[in-house]
Amino acid sequence: KKKAFTKYAKKHANGGAEIQAELNRIKNYCSVVRVLAHTQIKKIKLRQKKAHIMEIQVNGGSVSQKVDFAVALFEKSVPIDAVFAENEMIDIIGVTKGKGFEGVTTRWGVRKLPRKTHKGLRKVACIGAWHPARVSWTVARAGQNGYHHRTEINKKVYKIGRGIANGGKNTATTDFDLTEKNITPLGGFPQYGIINEDFIMLKGGVIGPRKRVLTLRKGLFPQTSRSALEEIKLKFIDTSSKFGHGRFQTSEEKYKFMGPLARRAKIAAAQNQA
Repeated sequence: KKKAFTKYAKKHANGGAEIQAELNRIKNYCSVVRVLAHTQIKKIKLRQKKAHIMEIQVNGGSVSQKVDFAVALFEKSVPIDAVFAENEMIDIIGVTKGKGFEGVTTRWGVRKLPRKTHKGLRKVACIGAWHPARVSWTVARAGQNGYHHRTEINKKVYKIGRGIANGGKNTATTDFDLTEKNITPLGGFPQYGIINEDFIMLKGGVIGPRKRVLTLRKGLFPQTSRSALEEIKLKFIDTSSKFGHGRFQTSEEKYKFMGPLARRAKIAAAQNQA
């Protein structure tokens, strides 16, 4: 039928008078302004097609200025370098890797009971006194482990780079390592693939498995430590294969060392025949 948003589209038909009236109403009566943002899920080759939607609050200035700022961003993509900068400290919000239902020893790290214990030893021996006649929330118990919502603060931004799709070239080349190479390692990132879009490189690990959506946020507190304020100058970015031992930084370097391979000769012969 293709009826989605047809009634909403009519609001924009006669010069958008109805839309403008709604914006003026927001300026007159609202105190908090938020925008609806969505991810560009089509840009990465995932099974998922539906975009993630998020409300983002607009801060600073008067309500009228907030609305004008938000309207100027309608239907526009916001690149990552418009929000974050290199050497900045940011926070990451996400959901951790799920582990399923796990026992108390794995889940809470409690001490195991002696070997000769009856009915198992990976348990908590005493789960509380007779009275109060209920188990306290502070007692370690078995249950769901992982797949928890978590926020990690103060992750340093090492690099923000343009993707191949946006005209990025030699994104893994530094002033000290002049080899022409892109950020994707040989054979791609395990369980992810090739980086075609803009990317951000952070210090340390991040929450959750590969391909799970993350929310990046500006740090909430002013930074004072030397490690947070220091300027990072990357000397070397390793692009060797992450599947094996990874000896070579580029495919050219690998072919130069390995010499003519039978597999490559077969491919070349097939191309010549075609």
